Amino acid sequence: MHLGAETAKPYPQPSRRSPAVIGAVLSLIFMGLGQLYHRQFVKGILLMLLEVYLFVFWTLPFRWAMWGLTTLGETPQKQVGFEVTRGDHSIFLLIEGIIFFILFCLFLWIYYLTVKDAYKVGRLREAGVTPNSFSQTWRHVMEYGFPYILLTPALLFTAFLTVLPLIFGVLIAFTNYSAPNYLPPKALVDWVGLDTFISLFSMNTWSSTFYGVFSWTIIWAVLATVTTFMAGLILAVFINRQGIRFKGVWKGIFILPWAIPQLVSILIMRNLFNGEFGPINQYLELIGLGAIPWLSDPMWAKTTLIMVNLWFGFPFWMVLMSGVMTSIDKELYEASSIDGATEGQKFRKITLPLIMFSTAPLLIMNFASNFNNFNIIYLMTEGNPVNVDYSYAGSTDILISWIYKMTLDQSQFAMASVVSILIFLIVGGISLWNFRRTKAFKEEDMLS
Repeated sequence: MHLGAETAKPYPQPSRRSPAVIGAVLSLIFMGLGQLYHRQFVKGILLMLLEVYLFVFWTLPFRWAMWGLTTLGETPQKQVGFEVTRGDHSIFLLIEGIIFFILFCLFLWIYYLTVKDAYKVGRLREAGVTPNSFSQTWRHVMEYGFPYILLTPALLFTAFLTVLPLIFGVLIAFTNYSAPNYLPPKALVDWVGLDTFISLFSMNTWSSTFYGVFSWTIIWAVLATVTTFMAGLILAVFINRQGIRFKGVWKGIFILPWAIPQLVSILIMRNLFNGEFGPINQYLELIGLGAIPWLSDPMWAKTTLIMVNLWFGFPFWMVLMSGVMTSIDKELYEASSIDGATEGQKFRKITLPLIMFSTAPLLIMNFASNFNNFNIIYLMTEGNPVNVDYSYAGSTDILISWIYKMTLDQSQFAMASVVSILIFLIVGGISLWNFRRTKAFKEEDMLS
């Protein structure tokens, strides 16, 4: 031991009869008892009143909500002549049960915080520190916990506007909520476990549609991402070349497709590529070429979607890569010129690696966005042309547009929920795997 060095006093280990353990156990038995034991009377009484209020006024509603969540109702609607007797509404019971479950989780979290608070105060008492009074605690909360108070409404909104729909959508996949036999309030909905998942892969009517739509979704997402990325890269390279004049004008012209509202542009493109009276086919016939079934043939419709998406998507990448190129140190190019590097070698060894380093995370996010690009698919083709081998889907439908048709047009809510879960797993898994392989992610992980 070094001379003159102060030895830190070891923190006493709590025994079973220490104030910290006793206070924590009392708070675990009933919320607020630990605070009363530590002579924090106002805080303890308030916490006890909160638990008494919840037990008195919320026990029966909670039991009813949990009954509805587990059973989804037991009494169906009955109609005798013109008289209708209302029964249990399974979906309302499910939503109510989820709400009470979230509230119960929040209550458990508060309960945990009270036990933790009683334990911490007990440890302070063991160290000879007098516990704070209610006024001191209030001042401490207002001084150090004010940001948390402001964040609490956002937390509640997140719980009920994001978590609630998310849980509801997942749970629907484990029910038989679908037309025509299981639609409330006329009929009850039942829990069926993994039956809907099994049906998606075992029943030919569902499996053939899923595999077909899924394969086109992957092809669409890859091509839509790669084509826009490469077009933006090529234009950015040419615009930023030395000797190119009026670079701002060129950028302004090429960014116009991105600046115009996509809804308007898609409707214009839909009319341009119309097979019967579209101007593109009229011009082709004028020069002696035959009309092309742009939107009525499955292969041509998919090709048209790729071309139209290319027109909408390349400006974003062009502007982004132009910004990256202007930030590259010019000395790198000067040094490579001295070493005798050609323009192609400069691009492969300097420009492209730095661009990929900066844009790889955005490229992955763009792939995920195209995987769920509902707007261009539905507004351009509505999933058509018709495919007789598919159930509720057309030849150009991707998974997200298929879900839209199953829910709003066919009321196949359970199957749509299953497909949405698979989309989350696929897109989330691919994105996470690719994010972890990017150099930007690895360097950020090393810095943290």
